[in-house]
Amino acid sequence: MSDLDPVSVVVGTIVGVAGLLLFLQPTVRVIELFGARIPTFVLSSGVLSLGFAVGAPAYLRRGYRVRGVAHAIGAVGFGGLFFAAGFGSLLLLWAGLAVVIGGVLFLAAESRKLE
Repeated sequence: MSDLDPVSVVVGTIVGVAGLLLFLQPTVRVIELFGARIPTFVLSSGVLSLGFAVGAPAYLRRGYRVRGVAHAIGAVGFGGLFFAAGFGSLLLLWAGLAVVIGGVLFLAAESRKLE
């Protein structure tokens, strides 16, 4: 147990909650939060963005550049998708998707450097 990194545990737990929300989406369509009814898949992207946002500065501060940048990209991309649904903005939807796809390409390019 002493080998567990607390930051990774917190980030992993938040991301796990996002995954659970996405898994529950077919049966639990809407969750009421602070008086607002939010579709489960939308809430999932917001929670995922939060998890990435927690991880980004923590990993960057520790010197894990790729891991930190990847988390920052994920936070912005999935945050964009979350706010796109909240505001009904097609522009935010496309921007969020572009950031997520850019993040995937960034990770693919960085993984080639590891070989």
